[in-house]
Amino acid sequence: MKVAKFGGSSVASAAQFRKVADIVSSDIERRIVVVSAPGKRYKDDVKVTDMLIRLAEQVAADEPYEQTMQEITKRYADIVDELELEADGFLAELVDDLQSKISAYRNDPPRLFDAMKASGEDHNARLMAIYLQDFGLEASYVSPLEAGIIVTDEPGNAQVLPESYDKLKQLRERRGVLVIPGFFGYSRSGHIVTFPRGGSDITGSIVAAGVKADVYENFTDVDSIYCVNPSIVADARKLKEITYREMRELSYSGFSVFHDEALEPVYRAGIPVCVKNTNNPAAPGTWIVAKRNHIDEPVAGIASDTGFCSINISKYLMNREIGFGRRVLQILEDEGISYEHTPSGIDNMSIILRASQLADGKEERILARIREELAVDEVNVEYGLALIMVVGEGMEKTVGMAAKAVTALANANINLEMINQGSSEVSMMFGVKEDVVNEAVRALYNAYFQQATVSHLS
Repeated sequence: MKVAKFGGSSVASAAQFRKVADIVSSDIERRIVVVSAPGKRYKDDVKVTDMLIRLAEQVAADEPYEQTMQEITKRYADIVDELELEADGFLAELVDDLQSKISAYRNDPPRLFDAMKASGEDHNARLMAIYLQDFGLEASYVSPLEAGIIVTDEPGNAQVLPESYDKLKQLRERRGVLVIPGFFGYSRSGHIVTFPRGGSDITGSIVAAGVKADVYENFTDVDSIYCVNPSIVADARKLKEITYREMRELSYSGFSVFHDEALEPVYRAGIPVCVKNTNNPAAPGTWIVAKRNHIDEPVAGIASDTGFCSINISKYLMNREIGFGRRVLQILEDEGISYEHTPSGIDNMSIILRASQLADGKEERILARIREELAVDEVNVEYGLALIMVVGEGMEKTVGMAAKAVTALANANINLEMINQGSSEVSMMFGVKEDVVNEAVRALYNAYFQQATVSHLS
């Protein structure tokens, strides 16, 4: 059995619906289909999810929203018309459902936003089931509630509950193709709760683990996963395979292929993932597996992200002060702030975090508390940082990996703000200024992939 998830670009139009139907019908093992909301049809188009967020914002602000409602309805109506479906009932139910959710949650913004966002996937799954039936397949829509996707009651940040997997297992007994909307589940009290943005990948992974699928296929709009962002490096190398751990590190560090939580269910269940292209399904894609051959390619990929800052703390004999680090982190916890990395020395400590977390006066309060409570010699915040992650399980047994990176950045005249390597040696983190991050990524790519290719050929 295969679970196939189709992203927003894969279900954005009638033409894409036809491609999905061809893909599903071409393999009888594709028994469960998970869909996103319709994405962009062209560069300047608007995703349905963004329309629904705008609708929720207008309702919450008590502003007119009829125009937005019409635009949302038209997106689905265009698909219906182009596919020549008899779906008047579907379009009427879509409007009624949105109005019903608005009436129910108008005065409860977190619930309103979750209900609105989830409706994009929900209605698209209903429409996909109708189309697959019209296409000639035995297909049915299955809501997350019926499927048994039970989640924590954290609007916008749902976590699947263990009991879901026993219920999902029963889907194996159902006939035909089952179409399930991604992105959301239901709390024990019956409320719609969404996963973090990009959560349709999470749904697909949960469902694949629950039904004990042989393969989880994730259909998107590229032939393969690239070892680096192709918008930064032209003709970037495609990956034939990558491990769960490597993909998790890269997703967390800025790779847009997967949400960084999406792989956990299939990783724990040992289910291989194949990333494929809806527009070119014959391409082999990239496999995400438990183990790969690291000998020829110790590095799997390079990812980068911007918007970071560093709280830099100095105090003489800091290393002898028991509990110093704990007290610093307690101050951050009191402000509800999470951190990314904490490189340190004997007299200094840096805390890397998302700069956006220091808004609303938090920076001033944090610095004041560090000065007063910890009696430090110096503390400041450095903004404009970008983090680059070099990831590969083969780095641990390969000599000179860090030296190669430092040399490449030095040759490109790029100053390193920081360097950090985890104890597992699966990844190395480099901090640079945001204005040179793309140049730094290209330098690292040339060092790890282009030079490796040349030496291998020679």
